Amino acid sequence: MKYEWRKKEKEIYLPKSKPEIITLPSFKYFSIKGEGNPNNPFFGECIGSLYSLSYAIRMSYKNGYEPDDFYEYTVYPLEGVWDINEEAKRNYKGVLDKDSLVFNLMIRQPDFVTNDFAQKTFERTMKKKPSELLKNVEFSEIEEGKCVQMMHLGSYDDEPGTFKLMETFCKENKFIRKSKKHREIYISDPRKIKPEKLKTVLRFKIKT
Repeated sequence: MKYEWRKKEKEIYLPKSKPEIITLPSFKYFSIKGEGNPNNPFFGECIGSLYSLSYAIRMSYKNGYEPDDFYEYTVYPLEGVWDINEEAKRNYKGVLDKDSLVFNLMIRQPDFVTNDFAQKTFERTMKKKPSELLKNVEFSEIEEGKCVQMMHLGSYDDEPGTFKLMETFCKENKFIRKSKKHREIYISDPRKIKPEKLKTVLRFKIKT
């Protein structure tokens, strides 16, 4: 039976539309870092590089080189950790310039993916679909630890209101946000869903 994150990991990917605490262990990811407006073509190219690797692993069993302990699964959703560059932090006046955004995009990988198998997947993908961006993709384990999260319903431009709810929750419960960095998990495909119906998990770390 295929492993589906929507059914098996609801607490991580389908939280309620109200702030809650979650403690996350270490997970494996393909990730790529960049800077600039997410509406620029470069952003889409970064996403494409992550999906090319992720689907190479997902379909490896059909090509005869699946790793040990392989099982069928649904590819995990795209995630992004967002910040602004240092110049923007120095001059910030309450209005976000999207050109100053700094991002680390990533897609989680199943536990059976080892460093060795990830490297072989890089090599196979480079031969099949050569891309300079693939050279910037990293495979690593990331542990978020204790966070506040909630499901944001609607346009990405309306996220500040949801973050305000999360920060109010922290204040009421005496939690301290670690930094202005935050994570977004894109449950909906913006190419297929109207902005007002988009589902995005918003999450930031808190001090313990």
